[in-house]
Amino acid sequence: MAGRHPPPAPAPAVVHDPPGGPREAVYRYEPRRRPPRRAVDVTAAGVLGGLAGLAVLVVLGLATFGGVGGARVTASGLRAGDTVSSETATANRLYATGPLTPVRCRLPRIDPGAASMRRFMDELSDCLDGAWKGQFGKARMAYAPPSRVFWDAPGRSPCGTYPSPGASAFYCPANNTMYVGLDHIIETSGGEPLSNFAVFARVIAHEYGHHVQERAGILLYGQQRMERSRDVPARTETSRRIELQAQCFAGAFLGAERRTLPMTRRQYEALMTDVRGRGDDRQPAEKRDHGSGDNYAGWVAKGYRDQRLAVCNTWTVSSDEVG
Repeated sequence: MAGRHPPPAPAPAVVHDPPGGPREAVYRYEPRRRPPRRAVDVTAAGVLGGLAGLAVLVVLGLATFGGVGGARVTASGLRAGDTVSSETATANRLYATGPLTPVRCRLPRIDPGAASMRRFMDELSDCLDGAWKGQFGKARMAYAPPSRVFWDAPGRSPCGTYPSPGASAFYCPANNTMYVGLDHIIETSGGEPLSNFAVFARVIAHEYGHHVQERAGILLYGQQRMERSRDVPARTETSRRIELQAQCFAGAFLGAERRTLPMTRRQYEALMTDVRGRGDDRQPAEKRDHGSGDNYAGWVAKGYRDQRLAVCNTWTVSSDEVG
């Protein structure tokens, strides 16, 4: 498929904090663009009460990035410099399209090694392409799938170099590409068996969810809302609304495909334990930009159970529901 594995794009010099330095990285490009949305990674830090204690590193998306090849245009015709109305997020046409239509996705077993994980990610991404293209068609909105970079060696994107500390996956709106580390996605799963495929599929579906937000204009609205607020709690709450919606979109996809991608109870529980462990409960308030463990898992479960995109509208619920 065209654009499946584009080589790392050349980019201007990147200035960022070295490993072990300050938590937020600073990237500067011209003209101003939006930051990547990163998946939350976890590393095992011991066992407490039968569950692994997790050290969580999250990235607050407040930096700006430059575009490549001209201004990005969303499915709604919005450009990066346009002011986006709140209705783009609160009353998006996608919410009225009902449940995701199954595409009868079937995935290969994940075996040890980067080649097997790449095959799994590619086939899963093909399924996501079909599902979301159909959903945008229901809303009569234009759609183009994201490009994919599944890396097994360091590289560079318009949103910065990779891998970066604590990030196994991210979505870069500057070039509409999702980036996932073939080895990193396993290394940051806390030792999860490869048979628990949904733990890894959820990461891909989450990053894909950010592309859906981008195409629908929601991601642009959220970033503008963050940039215009001088209040840190307001900015982190907006970030949580973005991230938890991507969680719900991921859950909706997995739920829609449950006939051809069935999960045993143990596999479902492993998925919920994994996402709950990625919550930012232990982070200080100014770094709580992804959501508590209960909410990070809860929005996946909500999408999985219902599959209607209306239930994924994180923009009209109370602050407690995205805490």
